[in-house]
Order: sequence, then C-alpha cells, then structure tokens
Amino acid sequence: MNSTSRLTSETCGNGFARPFTDCTVTRGYNWRFSERLESVVEKLKGALVVGFLRLFALLPWRAVQAVGSAIGWLMWKLPNGSREVARINLSKCFPELNEAELDRLVGQSLKDIGKTLTESACAWIWPAQKSLKLVREVEGLEVLQQALASGKGVVGITSHLGNWEVLNHFYCNQCKPIIFYRPPKLKAVDELLQKQRVQMGNRVAPSTKEGILSVIKEVRKGGAVGIPADPEPSRSSGVFVPFLGTTALTSKFVPGMLAGGKAVGVFLHALRLPDGSGYKVILEAAPEGMYSENVEEGVAAMSEVVSRYVRNYPSQYMWSMKRFKKRPEGEAKWY
Repeated sequence: MNSTSRLTSETCGNGFARPFTDCTVTRGYNWRFSERLESVVEKLKGALVVGFLRLFALLPWRAVQAVGSAIGWLMWKLPNGSREVARINLSKCFPELNEAELDRLVGQSLKDIGKTLTESACAWIWPAQKSLKLVREVEGLEVLQQALASGKGVVGITSHLGNWEVLNHFYCNQCKPIIFYRPPKLKAVDELLQKQRVQMGNRVAPSTKEGILSVIKEVRKGGAVGIPADPEPSRSSGVFVPFLGTTALTSKFVPGMLAGGKAVGVFLHALRLPDGSGYKVILEAAPEGMYSENVEEGVAAMSEVVSRYVRNYPSQYMWSMKRFKKRPEGEAKWY
C-alpha cells in the first residue's frame, strides 16, 4: 500500500481495509440506528408506565390502596434497591430504633410508598375535582388566605410526605401558582404530568435555569409558587443542616426568596388518614427563622419544620429516594 492509500484508508471492524469515507458512513448509520432504537425503547417504556397508571386509576379507591400496599409489601419482602435505600435512610435518621423496630418501619414505609404510587396515579389521571373530594380535613387554611391577602409573593413549601399530587390540586384550587418540579426521565410520563398538574389553571416550571427564573419572577411580582423543600441540591446550592438524627444537604432556594420578608412562606402537606378514606391537609406559617438574612439559619429553620412532620408521620415519607447522596467532608457515602 502506498502512502496515499495509507492516508485514505483504515481498518474497519471486520479487519479489512476500507476507505475512510466508507467507515464513516457505516459508523454514522450505526449511530443513527442506535439512537432511533433508544428512542423507540423509551417510547415503549413510557407507554407501558402510562398504561399501568391508567389501569390503577380505573380501580375503586379501596382497591387502589390494596394494590399499592401489595406492591409495597413485595418491595419489603423481596431483595431490591428501594428496600436497601429505605433501610439505610431510616437507620441513619432514626438511630434510636432497634432492629425489630427498624424492620417494622421499613415495611410500613414501603407499603405506604406503594400506596403513594397507586394513589398518585389516580391524581394524575382523574379530573382534579375528583381528587379534591379525597381531602376530608383541612387545618390552617387561614394561614394561606392571610398570605395571599398580604400583597407579597407566596411560597408554598412542601416535601415528599403523604401525597403531594393531591396536595398540588388542593393548593392550585386556592390560588393559581407556578408549581416547581423535577421532570421524570420518561418523556411520556413527563408529558402526562405536565398536562395533569395544570388542570386548575396554574402553570408548572421544571427545575431548569429557565424554570428557576420564572419562579423567582412570579414571587417578585406578588404571585404564588409551590416548591418541594427536600430534593437534594448541588453542593453550591445548599448547606448541611440537621435533619432528624443526621444532617442533610438542603437547598437555599426557598429561604433565599423569603429572606428579609421579601415573600411569605406557607408549609402545606396532604397526609393520609388512618382509615384510608382520604387525606388531611395541614397548613402552617413558615417560622421566623426562615426570614433570616443568615443563609444557614434560614435553611436550618426550614429543615426543622420538615423534620417535625416526618417524625410525626414517619412511614408516609418517600424513604426510597436517595435523599442523602452527598455527605459532609470526611463522612463515608451511604449508597
């Protein structure tokens, strides 16, 4: 082979020399085929998930809960990642529990997580007014009404406790907030959630730079927003503060909007009633500490409120999420 041939050919995957152009075309075709295949697989996964959600929503309410509890029981009894994450989280957050107490709480938590899945499917598929009928009790509604009448922006603060999808409908029935959320990986599920979460005439904002800016602007002009306080932020966006029996990297976003009294904060949670008939929504004013100009003090005050709710309703928290991935310098990782 002369020097010109060496410059214009290479060995392709089959061991034979081919011109660069042939290999480039083959690789380009393989890349496009792989990309299309991934797209088809993602669409199939999305269709299956949405299909199951629609099936859950067809069931009577008690059957919805029974199926959810059964899913959770299987998660408890069969080896799986969710069970291990839940056990680690609970053992660290409640170090006072003995082994038997811990196992019982892991089991009840996973059964409640299963219920949250199937109950949320109903909230995603049903008309919003049907979900609102599941709110049997409301405590502290005047706190939200006073905040809305203040003339300032209102920040509705919640966590992954109870059923935040039913809570979304309740909150959006009181005002027309922008709901801040982290988009799911499956596009079909994200499209469903975007459609269902705006049934009450509100808007949604994904956790992107644009979404964050839209939330800040809404608060500054005196509007209302809804934000979960407990997704783990990047290290630069949060600080480590006490959370139950441990510490957790917690977002500075919400306290930053309240600092100096620029906006009014209201905590909201929809908690499952013991008889399974529906939910009790509890609202309370953000504590004074959350309005502090001191960032750590504001974040710690927010974490204390979430901790209190989780301690009062421990099995209703989403313990299967990797809430504590990032740890303080020098501490071993949990997962």
